[in-house]
Amino acid sequence: MTIASVIYGLAGTTLGPDEKAFFRDIDPWGFILFARNIDGIRQVSRLTLELRDCIGRDVPILIDQEGGRVARLRPPTWRAAPAAERFADLWKIDAEMAIEATRINHRLLAHELRTIGVDVDCAPVADLRIDGADDIIGDRAFGRTPEPVIHLGRAAMDGLMAGGVAPIIKHIPGHGRALADSHLELPVVPEEHGLLSETDFAPFKGLNDAPMAMTAHIVYADIDSDHPATQSAELVGKVIRGEIGFDGLLMTDDLSMKALTGTFRERGERSLGAGCDMLLHCNGDMDEMMAVAEGTTSLAGKALERAEAAEAARDVIEDFDPVDAESRLNSWLDRLSA
Repeated sequence: MTIASVIYGLAGTTLGPDEKAFFRDIDPWGFILFARNIDGIRQVSRLTLELRDCIGRDVPILIDQEGGRVARLRPPTWRAAPAAERFADLWKIDAEMAIEATRINHRLLAHELRTIGVDVDCAPVADLRIDGADDIIGDRAFGRTPEPVIHLGRAAMDGLMAGGVAPIIKHIPGHGRALADSHLELPVVPEEHGLLSETDFAPFKGLNDAPMAMTAHIVYADIDSDHPATQSAELVGKVIRGEIGFDGLLMTDDLSMKALTGTFRERGERSLGAGCDMLLHCNGDMDEMMAVAEGTTSLAGKALERAEAAEAARDVIEDFDPVDAESRLNSWLDRLSA
């Protein structure tokens, strides 16, 4: 079986005939869902079944469900999960309580996702919150220093995997210091390598056994002034794989973000050439997806091993009482307003 090193989004709430034909031909490793793909529990449950039926295997299906402002599943149908900052605030009161609350929250997220057939969450964010930086990270961060981010990030990963949902740490090696939103332009971080190692890179080193990580479309000028991390062999090889020690599946952030330039084929080729294992294209635009496919390779060798290990992270689902869990979580979070 030949599987392409790519994850695709799709246009709407059902699969169109052109999408079905394209996906069957390309055989992407997985899919990612956004708010435009979601119109209730029954609809999205049917859609995840349709995607797997289209490909003919148990493809990973991703979503960005961090909580707070980054949530594709929203009330009133779904729970309003707290932003990471709430757990960072709880950490200041009681670190052990914050760890357990984070784990329980993410176990609840896993339960909610598996109910609709989603088994990969693009979470947790392991970026630091840096004063003066662009607010694209902001309250999505578990803290301003590595220690709480490592401990709460670990709890988030544990909670997701206990519910059969594989986590993706992001945005490796660290997006928090960026002065611009990489969705809109290419950020350049000028700080020296040594400082970044002690701060921004440290949470990722502490979580380097994660099954998957998503890159940052950011230039770290003291390491490679010419390429964003996603397309930098120096950043991928020496920093992400070497210094940080991450050996899981490395996927790009969305190739359609304005931080990247060139044709979509070139964006894909440059990213894989730099050492990424997997491409991510999110917006469902067929012309762009076809161009990305031209720059995509088949999963093989170490990349295939990492992909298989990432899929295996979805396999174990522990017993769980969501009603009791939500009650306990709310009691802990109530401490913040007491």
